[in-house]
Amino acid sequence: MSGYTDLKLYIDGEWIGAERRRTHRVVNPATGGSLGELPLADAADLDRALAATERAFRQWKRSTPEERSRVLKGTAQLMRERVDHIARVATLEEGKPLRETRAETLAAANLFEFFGEECRRAYGKVLVRPTGTRSLVVKEPIGPVAAFAPWNFPVINPARKLAAPIAAGCTVILKPAEESPASAIEVVRALVDAGLPAGVAQLVFGVPDEVSRHLLASTVVRKLSFTGSTVVGKHLLALAAATVKRTTMELGGHAPVIVFDDADLERTVEMLATAKYRNAGQVCVSPTRFYVQQGIYERFVTAFTQRARKVEVGDGLIERHHMGPMANPRRPQAMEALIGDAVSHGATLRTGGERHGKEGFFYQPTVLSEVPAASRIMTEEPFGPVAVLAPFATLDEAVEQANRLPYGLAAYAFTESNKRAMLIGDALEAGMVGINSVAMAAADAPFGGVKESGHGSEDGAEGLDDSLVTKVIHQA
Repeated sequence: MSGYTDLKLYIDGEWIGAERRRTHRVVNPATGGSLGELPLADAADLDRALAATERAFRQWKRSTPEERSRVLKGTAQLMRERVDHIARVATLEEGKPLRETRAETLAAANLFEFFGEECRRAYGKVLVRPTGTRSLVVKEPIGPVAAFAPWNFPVINPARKLAAPIAAGCTVILKPAEESPASAIEVVRALVDAGLPAGVAQLVFGVPDEVSRHLLASTVVRKLSFTGSTVVGKHLLALAAATVKRTTMELGGHAPVIVFDDADLERTVEMLATAKYRNAGQVCVSPTRFYVQQGIYERFVTAFTQRARKVEVGDGLIERHHMGPMANPRRPQAMEALIGDAVSHGATLRTGGERHGKEGFFYQPTVLSEVPAASRIMTEEPFGPVAVLAPFATLDEAVEQANRLPYGLAAYAFTESNKRAMLIGDALEAGMVGINSVAMAAADAPFGGVKESGHGSEDGAEGLDDSLVTKVIHQA
Protein backbone atom coordinates (compact mmCIF):
# COMPACT_ATOMS: atom_id res chain seq x y z
CA MET A 1 0.00 0.00 0.00
CA SER A 2 1.29 3.49 -0.87
CA GLY A 3 2.94 5.19 2.09
CA TYR A 4 3.45 1.99 4.06
CA THR A 5 6.90 0.90 5.20
CA ASP A 6 8.90 -1.92 3.61
CA LEU A 7 8.84 -4.64 6.27
CA LYS A 8 12.27 -5.92 7.35
CA LEU A 9 14.32 -7.18 10.26
CA TYR A 10 17.33 -5.16 11.47
CA ILE A 11 20.24 -7.28 12.71
CA ASP A 12 23.88 -6.30 13.17
CA GLY A 13 23.47 -3.12 11.16
CA GLU A 14 21.70 -4.80 8.22
CA TRP A 15 18.09 -4.48 7.03
CA ILE A 16 16.94 -8.00 6.10
CA GLY A 17 13.94 -8.93 3.94
CA ALA A 18 11.83 -12.06 3.76
CA GLU A 19 14.00 -14.08 1.36
CA ARG A 20 13.22 -17.70 2.36
CA ARG A 21 11.89 -16.88 5.82
CA ARG A 22 8.39 -17.45 7.11
CA THR A 23 6.18 -14.39 6.89
CA HIS A 24 3.23 -12.87 8.75
CA ARG A 25 0.48 -11.01 6.90
CA VAL A 26 -0.03 -7.51 8.31
CA VAL A 27 -3.56 -6.13 7.85
CA ASN A 28 -5.22 -2.74 8.00
CA PRO A 29 -7.79 -3.06 10.84
CA ALA A 30 -10.04 -0.46 9.20
CA THR A 31 -10.52 -2.56 6.06
CA GLY A 32 -9.14 -6.01 6.76
CA GLY A 33 -6.96 -5.60 3.67
CA SER A 34 -3.32 -6.64 3.45
CA LEU A 35 -0.56 -4.10 4.13
CA GLY A 36 2.44 -6.36 3.61
CA GLU A 37 4.28 -9.55 4.48
CA LEU A 38 6.51 -9.36 7.56
CA PRO A 39 9.61 -11.59 7.68
CA LEU A 40 9.85 -13.73 10.82
CA ALA A 41 13.22 -14.42 12.39
CA ASP A 42 14.46 -17.99 12.60
CA ALA A 43 16.90 -19.45 15.14
CA ALA A 44 19.92 -18.42 13.06
CA ASP A 45 18.67 -14.82 12.95
CA LEU A 46 18.22 -14.78 16.71
CA ASP A 47 21.68 -16.23 17.29
CA ARG A 48 23.14 -13.56 15.01
CA ALA A 49 21.25 -10.87 16.94
CA LEU A 50 22.55 -12.22 20.26
CA ALA A 51 26.13 -12.29 18.99
CA ALA A 52 25.86 -8.77 17.59
CA THR A 53 24.32 -7.32 20.74
CA GLU A 54 26.98 -8.94 22.94
CA ARG A 55 29.78 -7.63 20.72
CA ALA A 56 28.28 -4.13 20.50
CA PHE A 57 27.75 -3.93 24.25
CA ARG A 58 31.50 -4.17 24.86
CA GLN A 59 31.90 -0.93 22.90
CA TRP A 60 28.68 0.95 23.67
CA LYS A 61 29.06 0.63 27.45
CA ARG A 62 32.29 2.64 27.06
CA SER A 63 30.60 5.38 25.01
CA THR A 64 30.51 8.82 26.59
CA PRO A 65 27.28 10.48 27.69
CA GLU A 66 27.91 13.05 24.97
CA GLU A 67 27.98 10.33 22.29
CA ARG A 68 24.77 8.76 23.56
CA SER A 69 23.13 12.15 23.90
CA ARG A 70 23.97 13.07 20.32
CA VAL A 71 22.32 9.91 18.98
CA LEU A 72 19.21 10.13 21.18
CA LYS A 73 18.59 13.83 20.57
CA GLY A 74 19.24 13.33 16.87
CA THR A 75 16.60 10.60 16.88
CA ALA A 76 14.14 12.96 18.51
CA GLN A 77 14.74 15.57 15.83
CA LEU A 78 14.31 13.07 12.99
CA MET A 79 11.06 11.75 14.45
CA ARG A 80 9.69 15.30 14.63
CA GLU A 81 10.67 15.89 11.01
CA ARG A 82 9.02 12.60 9.97
CA VAL A 83 5.95 12.90 12.22
CA ASP A 84 3.38 12.89 9.40
CA HIS A 85 4.84 9.80 7.75
CA ILE A 86 5.24 7.85 10.99
CA ALA A 87 1.73 8.81 12.11
CA ARG A 88 0.23 7.62 8.84
CA VAL A 89 2.08 4.30 9.08
CA ALA A 90 0.88 3.80 12.66
CA THR A 91 -2.73 4.58 11.75
CA LEU A 92 -2.64 2.21 8.78
CA GLU A 93 -1.51 -0.76 10.86
CA GLU A 94 -3.01 -0.06 14.32
CA GLY A 95 -6.12 1.95 13.45
CA LYS A 96 -6.21 4.88 15.85
CA PRO A 97 -6.92 8.35 14.37
CA LEU A 98 -4.11 10.43 12.92
CA ARG A 99 -4.41 13.04 15.67
CA GLU A 100 -3.54 10.30 18.17
CA THR A 101 -0.65 8.80 16.20
CA ARG A 102 0.82 12.29 15.64
CA ALA A 103 0.67 12.96 19.37
CA GLU A 104 2.16 9.54 20.08
CA THR A 105 5.06 10.14 17.69
CA LEU A 106 5.84 13.52 19.24
CA ALA A 107 5.66 11.99 22.72
CA ALA A 108 8.15 9.32 21.62
CA ALA A 109 10.44 12.07 20.30
CA ASN A 110 10.21 13.82 23.67
CA LEU A 111 11.21 10.57 25.36
CA PHE A 112 14.36 10.24 23.25
CA GLU A 113 15.24 13.87 23.93
CA PHE A 114 14.70 13.46 27.68
CA PHE A 115 17.00 10.45 27.87
CA GLY A 116 19.46 12.31 25.66
CA GLU A 117 19.86 14.62 28.65
CA GLU A 118 19.26 12.14 31.48
CA CYS A 119 22.13 9.91 30.32
CA ARG A 120 24.46 12.55 31.78
CA ARG A 121 23.05 11.94 35.26
CA ALA A 122 23.87 8.35 36.18
CA TYR A 123 25.45 9.53 39.40
CA GLY A 124 27.39 7.54 41.99
CA LYS A 125 28.84 8.56 45.34
CA VAL A 126 31.98 8.41 47.48
CA LEU A 127 31.55 7.02 50.99
CA VAL A 128 33.39 8.53 53.98
CA ARG A 129 36.41 6.37 54.82
CA PRO A 130 39.69 6.74 56.81
CA THR A 131 42.58 8.48 55.07
CA GLY A 132 44.26 6.24 52.54
CA THR A 133 41.15 4.22 51.73
CA ARG A 134 37.99 4.87 49.78
CA SER A 135 34.69 3.27 48.79
CA LEU A 136 33.02 4.23 45.55
CA VAL A 137 29.42 3.48 44.60
CA VAL A 138 29.08 3.57 40.82
CA LYS A 139 26.32 2.89 38.28
CA GLU A 140 27.01 0.72 35.26
CA PRO A 141 24.84 -0.44 32.34
CA ILE A 142 23.20 -3.77 33.13
CA GLY A 143 24.02 -5.27 29.73
CA PRO A 144 22.06 -6.54 26.71
CA VAL A 145 18.28 -6.21 27.08
CA ALA A 146 15.59 -8.37 25.49
CA ALA A 147 12.58 -6.10 25.06
CA PHE A 148 9.05 -7.03 24.01
CA ALA A 149 6.52 -4.35 23.02
CA PRO A 150 2.76 -4.68 22.30
CA TRP A 151 0.70 -3.40 19.39
CA ASN A 152 -1.54 -0.80 21.04
CA PHE A 153 0.97 2.07 21.02
CA PRO A 154 3.17 1.03 18.11
CA VAL A 155 5.45 4.10 18.21
CA ILE A 156 5.95 4.99 21.86
CA ASN A 157 6.13 1.41 23.17
CA PRO A 158 9.23 0.65 21.06
CA ALA A 159 10.64 4.06 22.01
CA ARG A 160 10.24 3.21 25.70
CA LYS A 161 12.03 -0.10 25.21
CA LEU A 162 14.96 1.54 23.40
CA ALA A 163 15.54 5.02 24.82
CA ALA A 164 16.42 4.33 28.46
CA PRO A 165 18.65 1.26 27.89
CA ILE A 166 20.55 2.97 25.07
CA ALA A 167 20.96 6.06 27.27
CA ALA A 168 22.37 3.85 30.04
CA GLY A 169 24.91 2.24 27.71
CA CYS A 170 23.04 -1.02 27.13
CA THR A 171 22.30 -2.78 23.87
CA VAL A 172 18.79 -3.96 22.99
CA ILE A 173 17.13 -6.74 21.04
CA LEU A 174 13.61 -5.46 20.43
CA LYS A 175 10.69 -7.66 19.42
CA PRO A 176 7.60 -5.51 18.78
CA ALA A 177 4.17 -6.91 17.95
CA GLU A 178 3.75 -8.51 14.55
CA GLU A 179 0.38 -6.71 14.13
CA SER A 180 2.05 -3.27 14.01
CA PRO A 181 5.66 -3.74 12.86
CA ALA A 182 6.24 -0.78 10.55
CA SER A 183 5.96 1.82 13.32
CA ALA A 184 8.79 0.13 15.23
CA ILE A 185 10.81 -0.08 12.03
CA GLU A 186 10.46 3.69 11.62
CA VAL A 187 11.62 4.27 15.21
CA VAL A 188 14.70 2.09 14.69
CA ARG A 189 15.35 3.76 11.33
CA ALA A 190 15.45 7.15 13.05
CA LEU A 191 17.99 5.80 15.57
CA VAL A 192 20.15 4.37 12.80
CA ASP A 193 19.96 7.56 10.74
CA ALA A 194 20.93 9.53 13.88
CA GLY A 195 24.19 7.56 14.06
CA LEU A 196 23.49 4.61 16.36
CA PRO A 197 26.34 2.12 15.84
CA ALA A 198 25.57 -1.27 14.33
CA GLY A 199 24.60 -3.88 16.89
CA VAL A 200 23.39 -1.52 19.61
CA ALA A 201 19.77 -2.04 18.57
CA GLN A 202 18.45 -5.18 16.88
CA LEU A 203 14.88 -5.44 15.58
CA VAL A 204 13.36 -8.91 15.23
CA PHE A 205 9.89 -10.28 14.62
CA GLY A 206 8.75 -13.87 14.92
CA VAL A 207 6.54 -16.43 16.58
CA PRO A 208 6.35 -14.89 20.07
CA ASP A 209 6.96 -18.03 22.11
CA GLU A 210 9.85 -19.10 19.89
CA VAL A 211 11.56 -15.71 20.13
CA SER A 212 11.04 -15.27 23.88
CA ARG A 213 12.30 -18.76 24.75
CA HIS A 214 15.35 -18.39 22.53
CA LEU A 215 16.38 -14.96 23.78
CA LEU A 216 15.63 -15.53 27.45
CA ALA A 217 17.51 -18.85 27.52
CA SER A 218 20.67 -17.01 26.48
CA THR A 219 23.15 -15.84 29.10
CA VAL A 220 23.98 -12.94 26.76
CA VAL A 221 20.72 -11.26 27.77
CA ARG A 222 20.98 -9.63 31.19
CA LYS A 223 17.54 -8.05 31.41
CA LEU A 224 13.95 -8.64 30.28
CA SER A 225 11.69 -5.66 29.59
CA PHE A 226 8.09 -6.52 28.75
CA THR A 227 4.83 -4.64 28.21
CA GLY A 228 1.70 -6.74 27.76
CA SER A 229 -0.80 -8.94 29.53
CA THR A 230 -0.31 -10.28 33.03
CA VAL A 231 -0.70 -13.87 31.79
CA VAL A 232 2.12 -13.58 29.26
CA GLY A 233 4.18 -11.53 31.69
CA LYS A 234 4.10 -14.31 34.29
CA HIS A 235 5.22 -16.80 31.64
CA LEU A 236 8.18 -14.60 30.66
CA LEU A 237 9.10 -14.02 34.31
CA ALA A 238 9.36 -17.78 34.75
CA LEU A 239 11.68 -18.02 31.73
CA ALA A 240 13.82 -15.12 33.00
CA ALA A 241 14.07 -16.67 36.46
CA ALA A 242 16.09 -19.60 35.10
CA THR A 243 19.08 -17.29 34.59
CA VAL A 244 18.10 -14.69 37.22
CA LYS A 245 17.65 -11.86 34.75
CA ARG A 246 16.66 -8.39 35.90
CA THR A 247 13.09 -7.54 34.85
CA THR A 248 10.93 -4.51 34.18
CA MET A 249 7.32 -5.58 33.69
CA GLU A 250 4.43 -3.32 32.66
CA LEU A 251 1.46 -5.66 32.76
CA GLY A 252 -2.33 -5.54 32.59
CA GLY A 253 -4.58 -3.05 34.33
CA HIS A 254 -8.25 -2.48 35.02
CA ALA A 255 -8.25 1.14 36.09
CA PRO A 256 -10.88 2.23 38.63
CA VAL A 257 -12.40 5.71 38.45
CA ILE A 258 -13.95 7.20 41.57
CA VAL A 259 -16.23 10.17 40.95
CA PHE A 260 -17.34 11.94 44.13
CA ASP A 261 -20.54 13.93 44.39
CA ASP A 262 -18.68 17.27 44.53
CA ALA A 263 -16.85 16.72 41.21
CA ASP A 264 -17.25 19.21 38.37
CA LEU A 265 -19.67 16.99 36.43
CA GLU A 266 -19.39 18.54 32.96
CA ARG A 267 -15.59 18.75 33.02
CA THR A 268 -15.26 15.25 34.49
CA VAL A 269 -17.51 13.64 31.88
CA GLU A 270 -15.65 15.33 29.04
CA MET A 271 -12.21 14.29 30.29
CA LEU A 272 -13.22 10.73 31.06
CA ALA A 273 -15.09 10.13 27.81
CA THR A 274 -12.14 11.42 25.79
CA ALA A 275 -9.76 9.16 27.72
CA LYS A 276 -12.07 6.13 27.66
CA TYR A 277 -12.53 6.03 23.88
CA ARG A 278 -8.95 6.99 23.01
CA ASN A 279 -7.46 4.24 20.84
CA ALA A 280 -10.82 2.42 21.06
CA GLY A 281 -10.15 1.76 24.75
CA GLN A 282 -7.06 -0.32 23.92
CA VAL A 283 -4.95 1.44 26.52
CA CYS A 284 -3.42 -0.19 29.59
CA VAL A 285 -4.27 2.87 31.72
CA SER A 286 -7.73 3.38 30.20
CA PRO A 287 -10.37 4.42 32.78
CA THR A 288 -12.72 1.44 32.88
CA ARG A 289 -14.45 0.67 36.22
CA PHE A 290 -16.44 3.82 37.04
CA TYR A 291 -17.62 4.09 40.66
CA VAL A 292 -19.87 7.15 40.95
CA GLN A 293 -21.26 8.48 44.23
CA GLN A 294 -24.98 7.91 44.62
CA GLY A 295 -25.98 11.59 44.77
CA ILE A 296 -24.85 12.25 41.18
CA TYR A 297 -24.97 8.72 39.76
CA GLU A 298 -28.01 9.09 37.48
CA ARG A 299 -26.90 12.49 36.21
CA PHE A 300 -23.42 11.12 35.47
CA VAL A 301 -24.78 8.06 33.65
CA THR A 302 -27.03 10.22 31.47
CA ALA A 303 -24.32 12.76 30.67
CA PHE A 304 -21.67 10.14 29.95
CA THR A 305 -24.01 8.14 27.70
CA GLN A 306 -24.90 11.26 25.72
CA ARG A 307 -21.21 12.08 25.32
CA ALA A 308 -20.40 8.51 24.19
CA ARG A 309 -23.03 8.75 21.46
CA LYS A 310 -21.21 11.76 19.99
CA VAL A 311 -18.03 9.79 19.32
CA GLU A 312 -17.70 9.46 15.55
CA VAL A 313 -16.29 6.07 14.58
CA GLY A 314 -14.47 5.38 11.31
CA ASP A 315 -11.18 5.05 9.45
CA GLY A 316 -8.47 6.82 11.42
CA LEU A 317 -7.04 8.33 8.22
CA ILE A 318 -10.13 10.56 7.99
CA GLU A 319 -9.60 13.54 10.27
CA ARG A 320 -13.19 13.94 11.49
CA HIS A 321 -13.28 10.50 13.10
CA HIS A 322 -12.73 10.38 16.86
CA MET A 323 -12.25 6.63 17.20
CA GLY A 324 -10.83 4.07 14.81
CA PRO A 325 -11.17 0.29 14.69
CA MET A 326 -9.98 -2.21 17.21
CA ALA A 327 -6.58 -3.57 16.27
CA ASN A 328 -7.45 -7.16 15.37
CA PRO A 329 -10.49 -9.47 15.00
CA ARG A 330 -9.96 -10.94 18.48
CA ARG A 331 -10.90 -7.68 20.20
CA PRO A 332 -14.53 -7.30 18.98
CA GLN A 333 -15.09 -10.96 19.85
CA ALA A 334 -13.81 -10.38 23.38
CA MET A 335 -16.04 -7.30 23.73
CA GLU A 336 -19.13 -9.24 22.72
CA ALA A 337 -18.42 -11.97 25.25
CA LEU A 338 -17.77 -9.61 28.17
CA ILE A 339 -20.71 -7.29 27.44
CA GLY A 340 -23.06 -10.23 26.98
CA ASP A 341 -21.96 -11.67 30.32
CA ALA A 342 -22.49 -8.32 32.07
CA VAL A 343 -26.01 -7.94 30.68
CA SER A 344 -26.84 -11.51 31.69
CA HIS A 345 -25.81 -10.58 35.26
CA GLY A 346 -28.18 -7.61 35.30
CA ALA A 347 -26.19 -4.72 33.85
CA THR A 348 -28.04 -2.13 31.76
CA LEU A 349 -26.75 -1.46 28.24
CA ARG A 350 -27.10 2.32 27.79
CA THR A 351 -25.52 2.65 24.35
CA GLY A 352 -23.35 0.68 21.93
CA GLY A 353 -22.76 -3.01 22.49
CA GLU A 354 -22.47 -3.87 18.79
CA ARG A 355 -19.99 -3.93 15.96
CA HIS A 356 -19.88 -0.90 13.70
CA GLY A 357 -19.96 -1.11 9.90
CA LYS A 358 -19.49 -4.09 7.59
CA GLU A 359 -15.72 -4.16 7.17
CA GLY A 360 -12.74 -3.88 9.49
CA PHE A 361 -12.79 -4.39 13.24
CA PHE A 362 -14.91 -1.47 14.42
CA TYR A 363 -16.94 -1.55 17.63
CA GLN A 364 -19.38 1.02 18.96
CA PRO A 365 -18.53 3.15 22.01
CA THR A 366 -20.37 1.35 24.80
CA VAL A 367 -21.73 2.28 28.23
CA LEU A 368 -22.95 -0.26 30.81
CA SER A 369 -24.56 0.87 34.07
CA GLU A 370 -25.57 -0.94 37.27
CA VAL A 371 -22.81 -3.43 36.54
CA PRO A 372 -22.59 -6.03 39.32
CA ALA A 373 -19.20 -6.93 40.80
CA ALA A 374 -19.85 -10.59 39.92
CA SER A 375 -19.75 -9.96 36.17
CA ARG A 376 -16.59 -10.84 34.26
CA ILE A 377 -16.13 -7.31 32.94
CA MET A 378 -15.68 -6.02 36.50
CA THR A 379 -12.80 -8.46 36.98
CA GLU A 380 -11.25 -8.99 33.54
CA GLU A 381 -9.65 -6.11 31.64
CA PRO A 382 -11.91 -5.50 28.60
CA PHE A 383 -9.27 -3.54 26.63
CA GLY A 384 -11.94 -1.98 24.48
CA PRO A 385 -14.33 0.98 24.13
CA VAL A 386 -16.61 0.15 27.07
CA ALA A 387 -17.22 2.07 30.30
CA VAL A 388 -18.71 0.05 33.17
CA LEU A 389 -20.56 2.06 35.81
CA ALA A 390 -21.76 1.31 39.32
CA PRO A 391 -22.84 3.52 42.27
CA PHE A 392 -21.15 3.81 45.66
CA ALA A 393 -22.12 5.44 48.95
CA THR A 394 -18.97 6.14 51.02
CA LEU A 395 -15.28 6.72 50.42
CA ASP A 396 -14.40 3.48 52.22
CA GLU A 397 -16.76 1.52 49.95
CA ALA A 398 -15.24 3.09 46.84
CA VAL A 399 -11.70 2.32 47.98
CA GLU A 400 -12.62 -1.29 48.74
CA GLN A 401 -14.06 -1.78 45.25
CA ALA A 402 -11.17 0.03 43.54
CA ASN A 403 -8.51 -2.05 45.31
CA ARG A 404 -10.22 -5.46 45.24
CA LEU A 405 -8.53 -6.68 42.03
CA PRO A 406 -4.94 -7.93 41.74
CA TYR A 407 -4.17 -5.12 39.27
CA GLY A 408 -2.55 -1.84 40.25
CA LEU A 409 -1.44 0.08 37.18
CA ALA A 410 -3.53 3.26 37.05
CA ALA A 411 -6.41 4.72 39.06
CA TYR A 412 -8.39 7.95 38.90
CA ALA A 413 -10.44 10.11 41.24
CA PHE A 414 -12.46 13.28 40.73
CA THR A 415 -13.34 15.66 43.57
CA GLU A 416 -13.22 19.35 44.39
CA SER A 417 -12.24 18.62 47.99
CA ASN A 418 -8.53 18.82 48.82
CA LYS A 419 -9.05 16.57 51.84
CA ARG A 420 -10.76 13.90 49.75
CA ALA A 421 -8.06 14.21 47.11
CA MET A 422 -5.32 13.53 49.65
CA LEU A 423 -7.20 10.65 51.26
CA ILE A 424 -8.02 8.91 48.00
CA GLY A 425 -4.54 9.49 46.55
CA ASP A 426 -3.03 7.70 49.54
CA ALA A 427 -5.63 4.91 49.60
CA LEU A 428 -5.56 3.77 45.97
CA GLU A 429 -3.25 0.82 45.27
CA ALA A 430 -1.77 1.81 41.91
CA GLY A 431 1.56 2.81 40.47
CA MET A 432 -0.03 5.90 38.88
CA VAL A 433 -2.94 7.95 40.22
CA GLY A 434 -4.73 10.78 38.44
CA ILE A 435 -6.67 13.27 40.59
CA ASN A 436 -8.92 15.45 38.41
CA SER A 437 -6.62 14.45 35.56
CA VAL A 438 -6.35 11.64 33.02
CA ALA A 439 -2.74 12.36 32.01
CA MET A 440 -0.68 9.33 33.04
CA ALA A 441 2.49 9.60 30.96
CA ALA A 442 5.27 12.16 30.69
CA ALA A 443 8.88 11.73 29.64
CA ASP A 444 10.19 12.83 33.04
CA ALA A 445 7.71 10.83 35.18
CA PRO A 446 8.01 7.12 36.05
CA PHE A 447 5.51 4.84 34.32
CA GLY A 448 4.68 1.49 35.93
CA GLY A 449 2.41 -0.47 38.22
CA VAL A 450 2.20 -2.50 41.42
CA LYS A 451 0.73 -5.87 42.39
CA GLU A 452 0.08 -8.04 39.30
CA SER A 453 0.37 -5.00 37.06
CA GLY A 454 4.12 -5.38 37.25
CA HIS A 455 7.20 -3.78 38.73
CA GLY A 456 9.94 -1.40 37.75
CA SER A 457 9.54 1.86 35.85
CA GLU A 458 9.84 3.16 32.34
CA ASP A 459 10.30 6.88 31.63
CA GLY A 460 11.78 9.40 34.02
CA ALA A 461 15.01 9.10 35.96
CA GLU A 462 13.62 5.84 37.32
CA GLY A 463 13.56 4.39 33.80
CA LEU A 464 17.27 5.10 33.40
CA ASP A 465 18.01 3.60 36.82
CA ASP A 466 16.18 0.39 35.84
CA SER A 467 18.79 -0.09 33.08
CA LEU A 468 21.74 0.31 35.48
CA VAL A 469 23.32 -1.87 38.14
CA THR A 470 25.04 -0.64 41.28
CA LYS A 471 28.64 -1.57 41.97
CA VAL A 472 30.65 -0.70 45.08
CA ILE A 473 34.46 -0.49 44.85
CA HIS A 474 36.40 -0.68 48.13
CA GLN A 475 40.00 0.45 47.71
CA ALA A 476 42.77 0.50 50.28
